[in-house]
Formats: sequence, structure tokens, C-alpha cells
Amino acid sequence: MLRRRGFFVSLLASVLIAVPLVLGGPGGARADEFEEGAKNFIKAMTEDAISMLTVKDISRSERAERFRTLMNKNFAMKGIAKFVLGRHWRKANDEQKEEYLRLFEDLMVSTYADRFERYSGEKLLIKRAEIRGKKDAIVHTTMVKADNATKPLKVAWRVRVKGGTYTIIDVMVEGISMIMTQKSEFASFIKQNGGTLDALLLELKKRVQDNS
Repeated sequence: MLRRRGFFVSLLASVLIAVPLVLGGPGGARADEFEEGAKNFIKAMTEDAISMLTVKDISRSERAERFRTLMNKNFAMKGIAKFVLGRHWRKANDEQKEEYLRLFEDLMVSTYADRFERYSGEKLLIKRAEIRGKKDAIVHTTMVKADNATKPLKVAWRVRVKGGTYTIIDVMVEGISMIMTQKSEFASFIKQNGGTLDALLLELKKRVQDNS
């Protein structure tokens, strides 16, 4: 059975709420435009998260919609959803694809939008960025607790640029890929439940309802 709090959900809940953000490390030679753009994109996303989602005087539904807006603005949600479904996406009919994409997004929102009411002083420090190919950059960051009581968590964001627009296509926590972990989880669930996409759709629908 799918874990009640999948890796994707737990990851987003932990890193997006890790604000305010502080540029870390010493100065030095100026990074090229692509690297700077990727770092500034992650910085702007975390600033948006705290300004839009951590306020106390909004309703639960309003917080959920704000989160949905933020998520769709910054994450390549359709591409991520298709990738984690793997070969089952290619086999699905149009109706199944449409339902899956809707449920995948709804699950992200229903599972943890409420968590943004809580903020305990974590900070996300941007360390550096490195170019990967012509379109991607890896932004290396560290999440630290306000009291420094626990070991800092290394979080790397894979950012893709297209037409001047940046989106997140993967997040790696301590070297573990978000999308690869979720892909493995979905594939395992489908295999254990008859090998069809319908079983996964029913499970996703149940989880969305349980979280509502």
C-alpha cells in the first residue's frame, strides 16, 4: 500500500516551509547569469511561501488555493506527475490521464497545505549552483533548525529553464531523488494491485478524501 505520507509530500512540506532564506557562504567571483537566475528563483519561491502561506488570518480553503497557486507556479507538476507514473502513463487512456493529473495535484494540496500554519524558525541557506547541461542547474542549499540542535539537512533543487522561465523538476534530500523515490513507490503499488492504473487512481482518490 502507498505510504500515507509519501516522500514527495513530506519533502515539499519540509523544504518549502523552511524560510526565511539567507544567502550563505563567502563572496567571490560572480556566478554566471544562469546560476544566479536559478539561485534567485529558489530564493523568490521561499519568500513567496512565507508571505502567502504562513499567515494566520486566512481560511483553510484559502490557504489551500494559495498553496496550489505557488506549487503550479514553481514546480513542473505535469512533467513530474507523468515521470513518476512511468510506462503506465503511456498505457493510460485520455480519461485516466486526466483523472490522474487532477488527483496527483489534489493530493499534494490536501495532504499538507495546512502545515504552513506552523513555522518553527527553520532557515534555508543557499550555498551554490552548478550547471547541468544546457537547460538545468542544481541549486545546493542547507536547511537548519533555529536552535541548531540537529544536523543541517542538505537539499539540492534541480531547476530547469525554458524561455526564461524557471521551474523545479526534482529535489534531492541528502542525495535521494524525490521523483525517483515516488516513481518506485507508484510502480510497486501498481504491481501489487493487479498491474493496472485503476488501482492507483482509487488509492489516490481515497487519500485525497481522507485528507479533506
